[in-house]
Amino acid sequence: MKRLLKTLILIALLGGLGFLGYNAVINRQININHFVIGGMTRGVDLSSYQGEVDFAKLKEQKIEFAYIKATEGSKHTDAHFVANWAKAETAGVPAGAYHFFSYESSGAAQAENFIAAMGDSLEGRLIPAIDLELSKEQKANPPEKADVVVALKTMLTILEEKYRVKPLIYATKEYYEKYLAEDFGDYPRWVRSVLWPVYLEAGDDWLLWQYDDHGELAGYNGSEKYIDLNVVNSAKGLDALKYK
Repeated sequence: MKRLLKTLILIALLGGLGFLGYNAVINRQININHFVIGGMTRGVDLSSYQGEVDFAKLKEQKIEFAYIKATEGSKHTDAHFVANWAKAETAGVPAGAYHFFSYESSGAAQAENFIAAMGDSLEGRLIPAIDLELSKEQKANPPEKADVVVALKTMLTILEEKYRVKPLIYATKEYYEKYLAEDFGDYPRWVRSVLWPVYLEAGDDWLLWQYDDHGELAGYNGSEKYIDLNVVNSAKGLDALKYK
């Protein structure tokens, strides 16, 4: 029954694309994913680009969790992390922290940077996450898989020893298949799929889905007018993200 439902949804979406126009989807004027997330637990991910954030205002718009950028590479801490971390807790919005992975720093140095920002305990928070992406230049000259695997394994090992939990790994389908599937398949997945429903990209093998990178909500005032929108896999629920 579940497989049949997904097939029917796909047929409806493909038909809708013909009606709405492919260019509208590609240009983010329409995001078909909004038609398939009904009833899912919705949240955001954000960084200093969103400026000052009013988490109570986000909560009023049915945002039930947030992932907040904490660190990048071996030295950088997001300028708004400390404030965002505290404000989310005050507003009662469950929050997790994410690290933006660098290919120019060792895994150990990146883990130390993240731990320095987070402290010793994640009590009452969501599990940590690592954001793995390639810039336009890096896509043209991608890092070697072996180097990525070594650095990422080192970072994950240190974080797991510190916090006793497997971090969430954020990546596109293409990145996951190239760098992660073989060595990191037992880590919870945060899938970026902003053009198509996640089921077409990862089946049921995901915990968090970034379904729109052009969301617009009230409650922030930074240089970036958009905010990333996410949902939790309904079969697993928000509890699967909570640090225990």
